[in-house]
Amino acid sequence: MLRKIEILVFPDAQVLDATGPAQVFASANQLSRTPTKTPLYEVVLVAEDPEVTCNSGVTLRCQTLSASRLAVDTAIVAGGSGVNAACSRPALIEWVRDRATHARRMASVCSGAFLLAETGLLDGRRAVTHWHRCDEFAKRFPEVRLERDPIFLRDGAIWTSAGVTAGIDLALAMVEEDHGRTLALAVARELVVFLKRPGGQSQFSAPLRLQAVDNRFSELHAWISANLSRQLTLETLAEQTGMSLRSFVRHYRQRTGRTPAEAVETIRLERAQGLLETGAAISTTARKCGFGSPETMRRAFLRKLGVGPKEWQDRFRS
Repeated sequence: MLRKIEILVFPDAQVLDATGPAQVFASANQLSRTPTKTPLYEVVLVAEDPEVTCNSGVTLRCQTLSASRLAVDTAIVAGGSGVNAACSRPALIEWVRDRATHARRMASVCSGAFLLAETGLLDGRRAVTHWHRCDEFAKRFPEVRLERDPIFLRDGAIWTSAGVTAGIDLALAMVEEDHGRTLALAVARELVVFLKRPGGQSQFSAPLRLQAVDNRFSELHAWISANLSRQLTLETLAEQTGMSLRSFVRHYRQRTGRTPAEAVETIRLERAQGLLETGAAISTTARKCGFGSPETMRRAFLRKLGVGPKEWQDRFRS
């Protein structure tokens, strides 16, 4: 069954909010193994005007809203710096409300959640948006159950996603729902993106979360990520920063709110999660990530994630 997908854009939208999901669905068409080679998706960009200039300067050619009246499976609202102006456009508000009535799925990418919320569609629902605009969103739409961390959320027929590239994760999840995990993983590999991340995974990678607190040790975090198989003692880390052991431990705790050992374990866990998701053996993963033994890694998984490595890996098998 051909599924029609409309992606709403507006002046100063974020171009990747629209083109990222569009490419996921296009790649699903290319990689599908349907006997007749019938496309799985038809993707159309829609806007008030036939051409829209995004905040990157890229101009997109679109179908006008007046032509957007045929049955549609999924409607996606892009985000971007122009979303506040878009929220004051009656034609866009009417389009969102109309599509919410007729489409099987409604979705937003990044700050596109503002436009969904403006119509009242998100009242009482769980939703997510770009981390940088969460405070603004919460003040403006107090009836929405905003969650600040996930990559994407689904609440009934309405999906919302975090910043920019999270729209790709959202689209991959939709492909999985429609046509199975095998095709979704094939699309992820084709696009050379991380294997499909679960929606509940944090918007930030472990090094980015640490850097968001304080970037004084960003180079150290990058070095740790590149040297996980080594024995990363406090002495080794202190030497890498050019600080004395005592000074390093004190300053690191003051600036990041955690110990160096906790940071190393966090980065190791995230790398292990990624390897296991690709099907790597548990013993190989433990060695590459510097846990020393599968049992040590298992205890870290249970302590931090609540499941063991095998249980984690089972979630990602096709």
